[in-house]
Amino acid sequence: MDTSTLSLFVEAARRRSFSAVARIRNVEPSSISRAIAALEAEIGVRLFQRTTRSLELTEGGKLYLERIEPLLGEIESARSAAIDLTRRPAGRLRVACPLAFSVLLLAPLLGTFQRAFPAITLDIVSSDSELDLVAERIDIAIRLGPRQEVGYVGTRLFPTRYRVVASPIYLKNTKPPEVPVELSKHPCLVFDLPGYRDQWLFRTPAGEIERIAVSGAIVFSNALALHSAAVAGAGPALVADWKIRDELADGRLVDLFPYHDVATSDFDTAAWLLYPSRAQLPAKARVFIDFLRGHLTDQHVIG
Repeated sequence: MDTSTLSLFVEAARRRSFSAVARIRNVEPSSISRAIAALEAEIGVRLFQRTTRSLELTEGGKLYLERIEPLLGEIESARSAAIDLTRRPAGRLRVACPLAFSVLLLAPLLGTFQRAFPAITLDIVSSDSELDLVAERIDIAIRLGPRQEVGYVGTRLFPTRYRVVASPIYLKNTKPPEVPVELSKHPCLVFDLPGYRDQWLFRTPAGEIERIAVSGAIVFSNALALHSAAVAGAGPALVADWKIRDELADGRLVDLFPYHDVATSDFDTAAWLLYPSRAQLPAKARVFIDFLRGHLTDQHVIG
């Protein structure tokens, strides 16, 4: 089998539609169906469950996707790397990322990147809104949370954890919560996103999960402002670990529940690099992705 058929399978799996793939590739849906059927016959496994209304991966299809997608990425990376040896990465690269991420993690690296690739012009779009990559002409987006966006290629930068923290200033004037449920008695600092605003999830070392309702008189739409308010003693806050490494180290913030995992809706979260397509990924995008993967790892961010 050739990689074009495998790439077609991955795209169909991500979009859950032969018709959608056909529209993008400007071919008849029947040609997509025939190619997938030929692939299934060749490997001897049914990859999709098809109905008139849905297209779902079988268990075998899910396993095949998990193994094939990274391999395709490596093949494409090798091809592009060979081509890029004769090209100098250049041009404008438009990158979208959350405001706090751009200030705390991305901005300190940009001087190093510019010195390494002076012909690339970076256009950094700092926004906590999830911008449409195609409509906003975004080459690369950095997103935080569980992997969720079908239709884009995703590369995980580093896993994220969340902590419930408060400052010694706040704790000096109130009885610290000893168990998560006691947070309901405290004026928490809440972020204006679903989950952050209403309830926080706690998981014990034994794996027991507890949903705790939270509320507060201050609601933030800006993660940096919430962070500053927590340090200033305004109340407990749920904050990503990479934002508070220094504050925890020097005592400006205290982890209230160090033996719990904390989340809003999903414990398996990460920082992701998303881009519209792996095919024909320009050299300027590839070197930026490789640069971030080399500089923003577990050890660099939270180690």
